[in-house]
Amino acid sequence: MEPAYQYDIQLPSNMDPDKTYPTIFTLHGKGSHEKNMVSLVDPLAADFIRIHIRGNLTLGAGYQYYDLKSLGNPIRELFDQAVQQLEAFIRYATERYPVDANRRYVLGFSQGAILSMTLALTMGNQLKGIVALNGYVPAFVKTEYPLRAVEDVSVFVSHGEYDSVFPVRIGHETAAYFETLTDRLTFNIYPTDHGVSEENRRDFVSWLERDAGIDNNKE
Repeated sequence: MEPAYQYDIQLPSNMDPDKTYPTIFTLHGKGSHEKNMVSLVDPLAADFIRIHIRGNLTLGAGYQYYDLKSLGNPIRELFDQAVQQLEAFIRYATERYPVDANRRYVLGFSQGAILSMTLALTMGNQLKGIVALNGYVPAFVKTEYPLRAVEDVSVFVSHGEYDSVFPVRIGHETAAYFETLTDRLTFNIYPTDHGVSEENRRDFVSWLERDAGIDNNKE
């Protein structure tokens, strides 16, 4: 099959061809591109496959996975299509590369965070976990999508205290929603605007290593 998305894949250093590896799929924000996600997960280079997925719709000099009617109001047809295509892409990559199907993670920022949380709800324990940075779950996903149980999915949600795009109350609402669905939730607030601080990155990198069973004592 030909995937719906262009992507950049980075394999672990010193990869053993006889092994499969935990894999993180990254989803960028609206108007950005896949290369902006590379540095966020660079610390995982030794142990993870990193697959950076570019949105398939252009927006200025960047890309998006779906378009909006207004802020927080996706065009439903495009959103639904993105969710289906991303699920198919994850299956495609798992078949093509040495991906450990039991340790697949999706990490997204902003629009990518919205999609990462939606994928957790539609794929359930087909994903080991997600990292959602400054996003939310659309109301129609909660009420109209066929949702899978996520009690075995590890969820890391973070939000900027001073987020000027999605106010911090949205982060609290998102965390409260996932608290009703799983005990495996980590929720952190950072003193930032709509972005990812170095402290935030350190925290989710450590969280991913622990959750994937990686020994991060590398001294």
